[in-house]
Amino acid sequence: MSLFRPPIVRSATAALDRSLFSKTFPIAAARVINPKNISRIQAQLNKSHAILSLDRLKPVQMDPDLALASKGGKCLLLNPEVKPDDSNTWSKVLQEASEKDEIKIIPYDLVLDYDYWQYLDVMTSLLPEDAQGEIPVGFSMVGHVVHLNLRKEYLPYRKIIAEVIVDKNPQIRTVINKIDQVGEQSQFRTFSYEVLFGPDDLNVVVGEGDCVFEFDYSKVYWNSRLQTEHKRLVDMFSPGEVVCDVMAGIGPFALPAGKKEVFVLANDLNPESYKYMKEGIVRNKVSEIVQPFNEDGHTFIHHA
Repeated sequence: MSLFRPPIVRSATAALDRSLFSKTFPIAAARVINPKNISRIQAQLNKSHAILSLDRLKPVQMDPDLALASKGGKCLLLNPEVKPDDSNTWSKVLQEASEKDEIKIIPYDLVLDYDYWQYLDVMTSLLPEDAQGEIPVGFSMVGHVVHLNLRKEYLPYRKIIAEVIVDKNPQIRTVINKIDQVGEQSQFRTFSYEVLFGPDDLNVVVGEGDCVFEFDYSKVYWNSRLQTEHKRLVDMFSPGEVVCDVMAGIGPFALPAGKKEVFVLANDLNPESYKYMKEGIVRNKVSEIVQPFNEDGHTFIHHA
């Protein structure tokens, strides 16, 4: 609903003040006279579309009257079209329930604060109007790390972007931003980065393809967006077949294939990838199926 939007803050270069995101929306609510009837009345009002339907908000709330709330009093939040002082805006179901003294239509101050608003809501509120075009939303999550690749125009706001990401994703502790192209500084497709929020700890745990991977994200190549492609390839093979993976990384294809009892010769030139792949082979109990190598790809192909 367009009515329910966070307040405009426009302070993306200042410290994040979460209190500025609290906003009160005056709406109507149906006070349920007998709390035992609330499920039945809610079902009736739902059919007439009188109930407020708002993501992440329960329509059943404690009565705003503290005395009634202390006795278990509850109310049902109503659509903004319903006005407590204008019965002409009430649906037939609301009118009938009111006439039967099952409910009373009352004013209700709906307060939505920072905890309610999602990442994009907050950033739309914070960023200046000339930075609204392509707000960064396409970030990668690798374990407890979010990896950003911010465009130049968003770099002045990178710290507050990172802080909001952590606020809105409880599993995230560290946010980094890539400061060079993958492979630009290393033949192993690693990259330099800046820590925007949290500890400089890129030792992550990731689950993929019924396997658990543990690795230092700063030392190996990992792309979570390839998970669907890894699964597609694994699904192509049958148990007992033999596959060679020339650039296996830490094994996001090789280990799930091994779980399927596909024999895999898995190679990677990066010593760190090789180390974590060996650990993953043991951890995921595919030692008899997946054989790791740490060779140049050309050499490996000739040996394999």
